[in-house]
Amino acid sequence: MRRLIILIGSVLASCATPQDRQPLELALTIDDLPVHGPIPAGETPQSVANGVISALTNAHVPAYGFVNARWTEQQPDTLEALKAWRAAGLPLGNHGWAHRHLNEMTVPEFERELVRNEPVLQPLGGDWRWFRYPFLDEGKDEAQRAAARKILADHGYKVAAVTMDFSDWQWTAPYARCRAVNSNQAIAELERMYLQAAREGIAYSRELSRKLYERDIPYVVLLHDSAFEARMLPRLIELYRSEGFRFVSLPAAERDPAYADQMRPDLPAEPKGLEWKAITRGIELPSRTDFAPALAAICPGGPSVSSP
Repeated sequence: MRRLIILIGSVLASCATPQDRQPLELALTIDDLPVHGPIPAGETPQSVANGVISALTNAHVPAYGFVNARWTEQQPDTLEALKAWRAAGLPLGNHGWAHRHLNEMTVPEFERELVRNEPVLQPLGGDWRWFRYPFLDEGKDEAQRAAARKILADHGYKVAAVTMDFSDWQWTAPYARCRAVNSNQAIAELERMYLQAAREGIAYSRELSRKLYERDIPYVVLLHDSAFEARMLPRLIELYRSEGFRFVSLPAAERDPAYADQMRPDLPAEPKGLEWKAITRGIELPSRTDFAPALAAICPGGPSVSSP
C-alpha cells in the first residue's frame, strides 16, 4: 500500500504543470512612514516603527518602506523612526513630501513634491529611487499621467506597483478608537475582519493574475505603517506563508515582465494595476467583502482615516 501511495504521488507530481510547481512570490511594501495615524494613546511613531520592524526582522521578511518626509520637518523626532528602519537593513523609498493627490497638483508641483523628499532619503542610504504614488493616484488624465512618468524617469525612479491590496489602512482609526475604550472584544473582531480581508485579497489578486497572465505573477502588497499593522503583521506573514508564498524583495518581484512599465517609466504606461488591466480587457472583477460599514460602526466616535 505504501508503495502504491508513493507511486500515485510521483505520477501526480509528474503531471503538474510548471505553473503549479513554481513557488508563489510576494513583496511587502509599507506606506506612510514615519506617521500613519491616528496613533493610539501610549504609542509613538517610534514605537509603531519598532513594532513593524520587529515583525519583519523576526520573520526574516524583506520590505520596502515609503516615506512622506514632511513629518521630519513638523515633528523632527520622527526621523528616528526612519533611522531605525534603515538600521534594520530595510530600504526606504519616496512617497511624496506631503502625500498629496497627483490629480490636485500641477506637473511642476508634482516634481517639487518628489524632489523635496530626497534630502531626507539620500543620507539614509540604500536604493531609495523607488516611488509610490500617494493614494495610488497616477493623474487626472493620460496626459498628466504621462507627464508625471516622464519626471520620474528623468529623476531615475522606478514605480512601486501594487498588485495585492486589502485596504489595511481602514483598520487604523477603528483600532485607535477601540484602544481608547479598552474594548478587547471589539479589537478581537477587528483582528478577525483584517485576516478575512487579507485572505480575500489573496484570492482576488490571484484570480485576476491568472486571467490576465495565465499564471501567478510575483505580487507586490500594499500595507501601512500603523499600530494595528504592527500588531497584526506576525499573523499576516504567517497567513501568507500558509498560503504558499515566499517573500522576495520589491526589486526582485518587479523584475517580472508584468512590471516592465513600472521599472521603466519612460515606456508607455499600461492600465493601472490588475483591476484596470482586467476592466480594459472586459474581465469581470471577482467579488469580495466591503468591510467599510462594519469598521465605521465599531467603537464609534473619535478620529477617522479617509484615505490610504
